[in-house]
Amino acid sequence: MQDSDGLEGANWAGNVVFGASQRVAPSSVEELQEIVAACDRARPVGTRHSFNPIADTVGMLISTARLPPVLRVDAAAREVTVNAGVRYGDLARELQARGWALPNLGSLPHISVAGACATATHGSGDRNGNLATSVVSLDLVTANGEVVTVQRGVDGDFAGHVVALGALGVVVAVTLAIVPTFQVRQYVYQGLTRAALLDRLDEIFAAAYSVSVFTTWRAESSRLWVKQRVEEAGETAAAPVEVLGVRALDRPDHPVPGFDPVHTTQQLGVPGPWHERLPHFRMGFTPSSGNELQSEYFVSRADAAAAIESIFRIGDRIRPALQVSELRTIAADDLWLSPAYGRDAVSLHFTWRPDEAAVARAVAAVERQLAPFQPRPHWGKVFALPAESIRASYPRVADFLALADRGDPTGVFRNPFLAATVGLD
Repeated sequence: MQDSDGLEGANWAGNVVFGASQRVAPSSVEELQEIVAACDRARPVGTRHSFNPIADTVGMLISTARLPPVLRVDAAAREVTVNAGVRYGDLARELQARGWALPNLGSLPHISVAGACATATHGSGDRNGNLATSVVSLDLVTANGEVVTVQRGVDGDFAGHVVALGALGVVVAVTLAIVPTFQVRQYVYQGLTRAALLDRLDEIFAAAYSVSVFTTWRAESSRLWVKQRVEEAGETAAAPVEVLGVRALDRPDHPVPGFDPVHTTQQLGVPGPWHERLPHFRMGFTPSSGNELQSEYFVSRADAAAAIESIFRIGDRIRPALQVSELRTIAADDLWLSPAYGRDAVSLHFTWRPDEAAVARAVAAVERQLAPFQPRPHWGKVFALPAESIRASYPRVADFLALADRGDPTGVFRNPFLAATVGLD
């Protein structure tokens, strides 16, 4: 077994210190199988970009980062198979070199494919599902040490395996749907008012392939980040969204007010490949603000304006803990534990200052405001919603629990987080 002393003992933000008795990073799938088969308790861990104890365990913390790299492109099927621990930024460069792309990316290219899919991490776009909706098949090592493959259209419980929170095994390889490469222009606009945002929400998010709204919940403070596919608009098309009365910035911007935009992807409408525009942050730089906590809640698209308005009403109360918020759209899907399951969604994301006490107060205030809209939290972020409300918002949660009981009857991959959120004791 490879020595794993180099594995970090805490998450990215440092607010979660892992309680694992051992941390390992096997160098082969066979070694991983032996490790899992001998475990009483284990959890997979990716790039540690979770802000709660979802990956924690008292047993073995398992990283797949040292498994042999895999990259197989099937051009006829429009699919790519990769090792689960690969980061999106690294995969994107390889796909671009071969003339291919993923349909969408999250704001950070630094995160791993398996970890992002397991928690339904996402980008933005009215017609874009979360990153897990690109999954075609998964290879995972189950609690008894066997390698199992589940495939879309073949296995009836496939939709329960994709966003599985690490509860069904350690994913070792993922096959993703791909598309021909494309170019994107990115524009940033400043001065979107609260009234315009609420009145023209659908028009704003329909303005381009991917649109984000950044706000600090002041009436005049919101900004638009607009990512426009070049072939959709034409090479000489005018910058979008000018009809909304907001002004285009003539200098690069950072999502967090006051931060150096050198960390962000190219703006000002300069065309570039998809993987250098769809994320907000560059692979080689510190993502977001670096020192932060995060929360995120998904509400139905039908409730979006009312939910957003409810947070504007408490802007003064949460602003002391806030760096910035981001609003994004995500298309509905059929993945059992996806926050966009069965409904087009709008996500309300909060990047907090690294002050846990202040964040706890702000989170409580946000969750009170959003309670009427049946919010679903991002599985990897800070939240305090009661377990009963979380489970009530997922129609297939009972099916997921039954799937976990079949695949892991002794509870190797369970932890207190899963018990407290989905009832997987």
